[in-house]
Amino acid sequence: MRRFLGRRFLGPLTVALAAVVWLSLLAPLPAQTPANVAVGRLGAVASVDARASQIGIDVLKAGGNAIDAAVATSAALGVVEPFSTGIGGGGFMLIYLKDQDRVISIDGREQAPAAAKVEMFQDPDSPTAELLPFTPNRISSGLAVGVPGTLTEWQEALNRYGTLTLAEALQPAIGLAQTGFEVDATFASQVAQNQARFAAFRSTRALYLPGDQPPAVGSSFKNLELAKTYQLLAERGLNAFYRGELAQAIVQTVQNPPTVESPPFRVIPGKMTLADLDRYAARVRPAVETHYRGYRFYGMGLPSSGGITTGEVLKIVEGFDLAQLEPAAAWHRVIEAERLAFADRAAYLGDPEYVDVPLPGLQSDGFAQLRRTAIREPITADKTFRAPAGNPLPFQDDPSPSLTASPVSARLSDHEGRSTTHLTVSDRFGNVVSYTNTIESTGGSGIVVPGYGFILNNELTDFDPMRPHPNAPEPGKRPRSSMAPTLAFAPDGSLLAFGSPGGSTIITTVIGIAVNLIDFGLPLDQAIAAPRISQRNGGVTQVDSGLEQSELGQKLTALGQILEPVPEIGAATGLMIQPDGRILAVAESKRRGGGAAMVGQP
Repeated sequence: MRRFLGRRFLGPLTVALAAVVWLSLLAPLPAQTPANVAVGRLGAVASVDARASQIGIDVLKAGGNAIDAAVATSAALGVVEPFSTGIGGGGFMLIYLKDQDRVISIDGREQAPAAAKVEMFQDPDSPTAELLPFTPNRISSGLAVGVPGTLTEWQEALNRYGTLTLAEALQPAIGLAQTGFEVDATFASQVAQNQARFAAFRSTRALYLPGDQPPAVGSSFKNLELAKTYQLLAERGLNAFYRGELAQAIVQTVQNPPTVESPPFRVIPGKMTLADLDRYAARVRPAVETHYRGYRFYGMGLPSSGGITTGEVLKIVEGFDLAQLEPAAAWHRVIEAERLAFADRAAYLGDPEYVDVPLPGLQSDGFAQLRRTAIREPITADKTFRAPAGNPLPFQDDPSPSLTASPVSARLSDHEGRSTTHLTVSDRFGNVVSYTNTIESTGGSGIVVPGYGFILNNELTDFDPMRPHPNAPEPGKRPRSSMAPTLAFAPDGSLLAFGSPGGSTIITTVIGIAVNLIDFGLPLDQAIAAPRISQRNGGVTQVDSGLEQSELGQKLTALGQILEPVPEIGAATGLMIQPDGRILAVAESKRRGGGAAMVGQP
């Protein structure tokens, strides 16, 4: 008998009840254009895809909890959104357990193999040890593949907090992969933008380039290889992936990428071994807590920089009454706070198992006050300007200090893939999951494991291949991430959960949503849909296309900001549970084709 969070029990009915739902899901699920906002009770799911969100809702209606639904939804996204997520990647999961009033974070980040070293991305043919070109040589190589963590993360979450087995949670996605789904414009365009890379690998070309062309919008797409893989995992569990048949296939693929006879670019093999897979483990870590204007925020800690950097920005801008400022003046301060926090992120943050990070100083009120004094208004427009890192060491009492040298240069490193996906889930018991997962770049490494239907990540390109640096590659190390699944408890008793894909723009997206909600009083759907602004200590501030021409954009330009329009910043989802139990679930209305928000009972 397995315990439900919320003090209910299903006992022997679990499998029988689940089976009814799984059988109902075996009919083909057409692409939909669902509502991006849903209001109701008894749980909610918001993701980028209607088919995945529906699977999560069906799990909740069958008696599953938020953890069960999050895993089932994520597995489905691995089918319908395979260029952003899947078992070949990793992620960060934030869980709120209502009956314990406790927040837990699970780190399923990919990990470097034992052979990793700082020089791993140097061109072996370069006499001056130049780095390989980032695209396509670094990202589409065995060198880029980290040991995947997603599957272990799912299993850890289910074992600790779920009510379903991994086999049960995988069944809806197996049916979806077997029966197929209708190809939408986003799926087709992501294949098209990766066509040259995908065509370089026999296994990827066979799956995603039928007739050497991207699948047509409106056509039916099946992934029988992935269905077989999920079924294998359902029958044999994690050992098949980390120690058995799948482990051997992953290592073979990394060490001998399945390239076509004459690939259009050089593909360098990696050195991952069976031992690297065998020693992988998910980590259950403390969540990062930050207070902002009466709200209690929780986010991911290292090796993700998401919660720490978001918290630093909020601490800096809390010293300004943003709501009373003219909008351009308010956003100018947010932009400059982001610039400063990203400088500190680059200088200090890395895998905590390898780096002595001065977190007490970085998270202190005194350091936030110091950084606040560095905000300039107006500024001189200068594309070469980079804010220097601050010094948090005087703001902490460390009885055994080891970080006594000057910080490394706050050099800009912004190669993080902007694909990724985020889902938010709640259940009728009040439990909540905010979960961001990824295979890094759109299309990951571009390498499908032959015969198994999933793409391997290119996560090791998130390292900074330089020394000294807190994010330098090392054996067994996890590259720094920007993923920022977020939970926030409001003064009125409401609970908010939200997050976004987008590489390093994840952090600025989460900050923008928080400021829109708390300082400018926007409801969650408007806070997510609002134009986005992203400054990451670069020469320009990126904005959603069109904002640069608006009144706000013109006033920011007058304050010295250099605005660069980009097609898309993030694709967020979120939910809000009000004190009376009503739920507002929200996905994007337009970005990445729009998302799907659903509730258990409208």
